[in-house]
Amino acid sequence: MSIDWNWGIFLQEAPFGNTTYLGWLWSGFQVTVALSITAWIIAFLVGSIFGILRTVPNRFLSGLGTLYVELFRNVPLIVQFFTWYLVVPELLPEDLGMWFKAELDPNIQFFLSSMICLGLFTAARVCEQVRAAIQSLPRGQKNAALAMGLTLPQAYRYVLLPNAYRVIVPPMTSEMMNLVKNSAIASTIGLVDMA
Repeated sequence: MSIDWNWGIFLQEAPFGNTTYLGWLWSGFQVTVALSITAWIIAFLVGSIFGILRTVPNRFLSGLGTLYVELFRNVPLIVQFFTWYLVVPELLPEDLGMWFKAELDPNIQFFLSSMICLGLFTAARVCEQVRAAIQSLPRGQKNAALAMGLTLPQAYRYVLLPNAYRVIVPPMTSEMMNLVKNSAIASTIGLVDMA
């Protein structure tokens, strides 16, 4: 029994559009990479901020971080995609909402909604990684930094965060891979990628 693979199909013209199948796959790959990288930047920045907030002694700020994590982790991702694409533009000020719905190219609408949705969803997971990393550090590091005369923000910036980010490199690679896989769900709102 042998299988006769027809690799030449990739160089044939696709029935829709004036491109080959290989060109079509390449275009989808570019969209997937662009979406994943931009969403990862959002996730890392927002997740780091809320992760830090979850560890500060202020109960209000800690509660704000907890609220963010609970909201974004407990709502299914597909529901968040539809919310960001269909509901949020309706809640924006009228001029901005009309600009988003009527004047933007539909592909850009799909991309922006997907980027924000994936970024904020993954940020909730990054937040937990950052919080866990900061809490795993010995308490003596924070106390020593404060005893040396550093303010709390300086203690986080110069002592706690550099050590915490070293701890979370392996889990962050897993989160990045999950983000790339989750980008396939963007096809539910119309984004054409490698899905």
